[in-house]
Amino acid sequence: MTSDLKNKTVVTVISRIAEKPVAKEACLVVIYGMELGKKFNLDNPSLIIGRSSKCDVQIDQESVSRNHCKLINTGKSVLVRDLGSTNGTYVNDDPVDEHVLRDGDLIKVGRTIFKFLTGGNIENAYHEEIYRLTTVDGLTQIYNKRYFMEVLEREISRSHRYGRELSLIMFDIDHFKNVNDTYGHLAGDHVLKHLASVIKQRIRREDIMARYGGEEFAIILPEIDAYNSRQFAEKIRRLVEKTVFKFEDTVIPVTISIGVATSNADTNAPEEFIKIADENLYEAKRRGRNCVCG
Repeated sequence: MTSDLKNKTVVTVISRIAEKPVAKEACLVVIYGMELGKKFNLDNPSLIIGRSSKCDVQIDQESVSRNHCKLINTGKSVLVRDLGSTNGTYVNDDPVDEHVLRDGDLIKVGRTIFKFLTGGNIENAYHEEIYRLTTVDGLTQIYNKRYFMEVLEREISRSHRYGRELSLIMFDIDHFKNVNDTYGHLAGDHVLKHLASVIKQRIRREDIMARYGGEEFAIILPEIDAYNSRQFAEKIRRLVEKTVFKFEDTVIPVTISIGVATSNADTNAPEEFIKIADENLYEAKRRGRNCVCG
């Protein structure tokens, strides 16, 4: 009897341990918006994001509802639940009512983007993400201006040292202010991200595409001469013109103006090179937009 009782007791204890949920270590990192790089640990069972000062994470933007969405940590998984927000909660660009999150998912609330991190070493993953933010634009997921300037300086030196061609393309979206004014900033953000994604698929591995600022983008083209850089510029101009940009069932017409510059013996500083391409970009706008100059 004593032996049987001990066995039953042991089985009961093991069962209770197995049923107890293991805490899910996870956090959110702001990769686009105010407080860039800030981390929010998901230690508690729930966390509410919204415009209200009573929320665990406050985002003071008109496009964010007072109580926008909730993150729920069950101990085994983390899910995000929309709380009937006006503009919706997005995970990896898809609107969701409720969604179980996976490591690396991007959560968009208003104009703010969070990256969801989970796993065995959250601190290490967080520091890697912070380092990534020094080179990548959080919205478009292409390189940022800081990284672009570093690479351009390096490529100019390399071009002179080995006597190789180097071209630069600068372009921006025509009448982008009208897009924001007419369709809203959320639609404007969507256009920027979609544009970057479409063009990124058409560049070579050695090319560097970056968001230079606002609606202006740049592409560094190593070992490409003036003629071929203009041909490439015209190719992406036509590509954008034919692409359907759609936000919440509304089609938004989008075109770009492009300026092209090619390095020569007198091109020594990135600023000089950018100035030439920018002047050609503004000439394209003076000619009526949706064209290539340089």
